[in-house]
Amino acid sequence: MNENEISKIILDCAFKVHTALGPGLLESAYRECLAYELRKAGLKVEKEKPIPLIYEEVKLECGYRIDLLVENKVVIELKVVEAFNDVHIAQTLTYMRLSCCNLGLLLNFYTKSLKNGIKRLIL
Repeated sequence: MNENEISKIILDCAFKVHTALGPGLLESAYRECLAYELRKAGLKVEKEKPIPLIYEEVKLECGYRIDLLVENKVVIELKVVEAFNDVHIAQTLTYMRLSCCNLGLLLNFYTKSLKNGIKRLIL
């Protein structure tokens, strides 16, 4: 399954979770529910996946964690904020580079309609 096929399933599941829960809960609640839905859809999901920073020949455990890593191909960064800002985009792009993933989805569950809280990022 390629990244585009995976992202369609991810977005379908995200819409399902947002419709059921609405905006305003904690990020951790959306993460758990989305991970559950993705697994139900048959996808491999890792929650709060630690990723090291490799500098020269040194592997540094700096505490970076991807909210959800799906099929080792798609990074999902979840937010519950009024609006995305440049830091959210930079964070997701960094996680994508560190995990060698070409596709990232930045999802904001705070929005009234989730379609207004989706940012697709490609390296």
